Amino acid sequence: MDSGGCPLNGGGGESRINEDNRGSQYGMITLEDLESFSEDQLSDSGNGSLEEGETMEEDENNDRLLHYWQDVARGHRVEVPGDMAQPIQQITSNNNGAHTREKVPFTLIGRKEKCGDVHYEKRHYEKAHWACITVSEETYEQSICYGFMRIMRYICQQNSAGNYLGMTLPIVTVVHTDEMRRDLMRAVTVAYYLPDQHQAQPPQPHDADIVIEEWPAAVIYSRPFTGATNEVTIVNEIQALSEVLDTPGDCVNDTFIIAGYTNPAHANRQNEIWFLERR
Repeated sequence: MDSGGCPLNGGGGESRINEDNRGSQYGMITLEDLESFSEDQLSDSGNGSLEEGETMEEDENNDRLLHYWQDVARGHRVEVPGDMAQPIQQITSNNNGAHTREKVPFTLIGRKEKCGDVHYEKRHYEKAHWACITVSEETYEQSICYGFMRIMRYICQQNSAGNYLGMTLPIVTVVHTDEMRRDLMRAVTVAYYLPDQHQAQPPQPHDADIVIEEWPAAVIYSRPFTGATNEVTIVNEIQALSEVLDTPGDCVNDTFIIAGYTNPAHANRQNEIWFLERR
């Protein structure tokens, strides 16, 4: 198994991201971004607006969404190709409401709180199938963006079932650090939990770089945090969780997971940092 894939084996990453990239102003484009934008927000983007009572043809709407996201992506130093128009439209419309956002199931083992604040939760996740892609672009942000776009294509019909598979939350990013936990490695794995109806027989991706992996059951220590995710915040959150754990040595030392639940552009984005308990 590729060490950059399934995080539960504690595999290491590839080359280290240059320290000059830490604290980059560029954010991430994720599946949650695409579901979160209303028509009003699109109108505010400067790409034209709808007058009251005006309607758009499907192709025009697809083009409008694509152009909007191309504009957003340029700010992240990412190019969105024209063939992303249909996946963007499908995820934005949530397939006309045919699918709900399914949560990755887990069993809560315990919780540590102080003065009403959750320091961390200890959870048990059952084994499950995930669609994973490992990307090693020049920067962390670029890896995340390009990885998500390829996962989007898989979700939106570029799979053996030929159907829109539906959204699940969280979308997770597996990162690796050096032994001192000061630098992130360049290889980043983006992973999408297969909806329950597809767990028994996961649709196969057309993209040869996307791998369907069965992650084993695992115990996870999870700490919530809000705001943007970048090299600096990830390293800081790893340190913060390590400081509140009673026995941090029980966890994998160099592999961590960032779980995203809400639109990264939101001022109070809801995230979690996950530690993996050693097996």
